Amino acid sequence: MHKKKKRERPFPGNIIVSGRNAVAASIEAGSVEHLFVSYKRKGDRLLELAALKGVEAGYLEEDKLGDLCHSSNHQGFVAVCRYVAPLSLEAILGRLKGKKDPLLIILDGIEDPVNLGSLLRSADALGADALITKERGQAPLTEAAAKVSTGAFNYVPIVTVPNLTGCIRTLKENGYWIVATDAKAKTDYDEVDYSGKMAIVIGSEGFGISRLVKENSDFIVKIPLVGHVNSLNAAVAGALFMAVATLKRNESKR
Repeated sequence: MHKKKKRERPFPGNIIVSGRNAVAASIEAGSVEHLFVSYKRKGDRLLELAALKGVEAGYLEEDKLGDLCHSSNHQGFVAVCRYVAPLSLEAILGRLKGKKDPLLIILDGIEDPVNLGSLLRSADALGADALITKERGQAPLTEAAAKVSTGAFNYVPIVTVPNLTGCIRTLKENGYWIVATDAKAKTDYDEVDYSGKMAIVIGSEGFGISRLVKENSDFIVKIPLVGHVNSLNAAVAGALFMAVATLKRNESKR
């Protein structure tokens, strides 16, 4: 019986980003080390942006681009980007020291890289300062996550910690309030005061938030659902929480 040959990565240690918008955002962020373009896209205006940023384009056939990014849905653009190393909790707390109303998003059991990418995109759009994940058992920053983030992985730090309970305790020692979600909670998610230092916990679709994380949180809230389904995709729930936190903060400034 023959074993499948492991597919080698052409650029080990880098993040491969495909798709026009994701590649454009990465060029803008200055993270692109190599750019590969379909011959059919030679006149695209994205090449002007690449030239302005000092990124030289190489041209490949469509199927070769697909081999590079392991997908046929590349829209004629594939970029090799610098890998963004995760930060420690101490590092992000140091960065945010002195910032008014920092907002952190804690991910508890998010295993789908597509959800991670969506959460990165929402975090960038809605002003969250970082995503916190466990070192093991959660989705890392993969090519799929990077693509779905549409370039947001270049801007939103990912923080990895050994365990979330210890992380929450450290955050509380540094003045952060922790908001966790539970479908059985009595308080709606828009009834919390989101001003000040805040961290919002988003649980997995299958298991929700773990018991110890919930027990160490300051507020347990729910998103009120009025339809026939009794849960939301984790990335959608996270986007709603970030949106309501941003809305509440903006209202308090008026």
